Amino acid sequence: MLSTMLTDESRRGPVFRHSEDRWPVACAIGVTAIDVVMYLRVGSLGWLLAYWLLMIVPKGLLSAWSHHHQHVPTFGSTTLNRMLELSYALHTGFTTNTWVLHHVLGHHQNYLDQHKDESRWKRDDGRPMGLLEYTLSVAVTAYPRAYEVGKRFPRQRRQFLVFGALTALLVSGLVAYKSVAGFILFVLPMVCSLLYTSWATYGQHCGLDADDPFQASYNNLNTWFNRLTGNLGYHTAHHFRQGVHWSKLPEVHAKIAHQIPAHLYRKSTFDMFLPHS
Repeated sequence: MLSTMLTDESRRGPVFRHSEDRWPVACAIGVTAIDVVMYLRVGSLGWLLAYWLLMIVPKGLLSAWSHHHQHVPTFGSTTLNRMLELSYALHTGFTTNTWVLHHVLGHHQNYLDQHKDESRWKRDDGRPMGLLEYTLSVAVTAYPRAYEVGKRFPRQRRQFLVFGALTALLVSGLVAYKSVAGFILFVLPMVCSLLYTSWATYGQHCGLDADDPFQASYNNLNTWFNRLTGNLGYHTAHHFRQGVHWSKLPEVHAKIAHQIPAHLYRKSTFDMFLPHS
């Protein structure tokens, strides 16, 4: 059951399970390498802050690829997957199995029920949250809700706790050794990306109080948006077949597009992040 929720596709190779993942992995590792060089070689507060500002959006976008990886693991090797998750965690704030618990085993199962949804957009009184309130709510509760979901999945929660602790120890060591560089290059990006991701997800479901999964997600077919996020604009398809690799989502969408109402299509990249009026 759990393996089906995570992926319904078989392995295709000893290293990359899908060749399309080579570029996202190269980007994640490349950014990690730049971070390490900056940490070791740059002492100027101005340059460190400039680099942090420059990388806010790119690192935020890496959250989409971290999300895809925890739906459909990138490698056939568990060790390689854990190493990649560490790289993603340093950029996105999402450690091993955070997405699996909070998103795959949580949100995807409960997004039609705002009393249970781990990324719920409704307040307890039933009124919709505003963008800022939603962003802070999802960001602050991300780890507690992942832990709560993990009570039903002890193996995944154990990995979540162990690798989360190891990531925290590594970041703590980096900050202890070079406090300013460690904080700006590793702590700030993790916090900012967590907030950025929470903000970006507001436009995926907010305002859609539906029982029908074909009427519960907004979609964005903008080419550049989908290139940068790994086809997250095909959001109904993603919820319909969450175990499908991101590269196949346009194919899934083509099969179900006739079931998606016209008002659930966004017209531009930026519309994806705005509430439907």
